[in-house]
Amino acid sequence: MRAARGALVPLALLVLWEAAARAHLVSPIVLPAPSAVAVRWWQGVRSGELPRDTAASLVRVALGFVIGSALAVPAGLALGASRRAHALFNPLVQVLRPIPPIAYIPLAILWFGLGNPPAVFLIAVGAFFPVVMSTMAGVRQVDGIYLRAARNLGARGATLFRRVILPAALPHILSGMRIGFGTAFIVVIVSEMIAVNDGLGYRILEAREFMWSDKIIAGMLTIGLCGLGIDAAMARVSERLLRWHQGPER
Repeated sequence: MRAARGALVPLALLVLWEAAARAHLVSPIVLPAPSAVAVRWWQGVRSGELPRDTAASLVRVALGFVIGSALAVPAGLALGASRRAHALFNPLVQVLRPIPPIAYIPLAILWFGLGNPPAVFLIAVGAFFPVVMSTMAGVRQVDGIYLRAARNLGARGATLFRRVILPAALPHILSGMRIGFGTAFIVVIVSEMIAVNDGLGYRILEAREFMWSDKIIAGMLTIGLCGLGIDAAMARVSERLLRWHQGPER
């Protein structure tokens, strides 16, 4: 029932969009009908082009996200747990954090050339900062009551960190990863428009050159569906990992 209610607004928008297109209220070049987009999307699936481009984009996102997160989580834990590390490196993080990953494109191409390496680098940069900031915030916001109680029970050093600080910071870490994955999806599309010759971003740019609006929108919808599916999967993983953190079932 909840899913049916959630589909009402998208379905209503699709009906209005189709009606406007069939009434020739807008040019099909500017905004093709949903039926035309669906036909183009199915053609891409049958030809194998859309699955190949989707797979290429997902591989780049996965590589960049894993690299960025693998660097961000330890860095965020260190920045959150150590006052010295926070004092030394937090100013650098705060200077670099507002720089959009897109601004690194010229340097990425200069350093790595064309192809997958610059795209993966840009995705890693895009995923790094949301994860590192959330991880650092999670560690620094651990309730002092937990720490005092653990110390009174004899927990020290690595045991305190592993048994108290890390579990308490885990909700923030997982939230940062979800945000980082969303950023990675944005960056991969931009990077594919510049540095590579396949993927959903590349195909959207190619369609723009030929004014294939239906193909552009089909690619955009594919990106949205992929992002929705991955975010839903990450939400399920978070729920399982944080089952202890949730209140009583309602």
